[in-house]
Amino acid sequence: MDRKAAAKRHALLVEDDDGLRRALQLFLHWRGFDVRSYATLAPALDGCLSNPIDVLVADYRLPDGKGVDVLRRLRAHGWRGRSVLITGASIAELRRDAATTGFDTILEKPLYQLALLAAIGS
Repeated sequence: MDRKAAAKRHALLVEDDDGLRRALQLFLHWRGFDVRSYATLAPALDGCLSNPIDVLVADYRLPDGKGVDVLRRLRAHGWRGRSVLITGASIAELRRDAATTGFDTILEKPLYQLALLAAIGS
């Protein structure tokens, strides 16, 4: 395995909006991340422990639940990576939920690439 492949960081992206998910996936890929992305909560929960993850980027509202549930599962298994919660909802509406889960950053949509870079530590 070459050094570049070994050093690649891994991101888990959970976003139900197809266009935004694709844009974020490309953006993270260009920033050196191997990205696994999901449109709904269920497959993200099923797959979140099976591969390494350095960064979690999750939408708050998903068709089948909340993005905070992915972080809850990861934290329950000792994961301590960077986590970013993105939302189109009012920040005040979800602060309590996000705070009890332990997200590092909450970003409102529309997202700005520089804000996401700062949040994931790149």
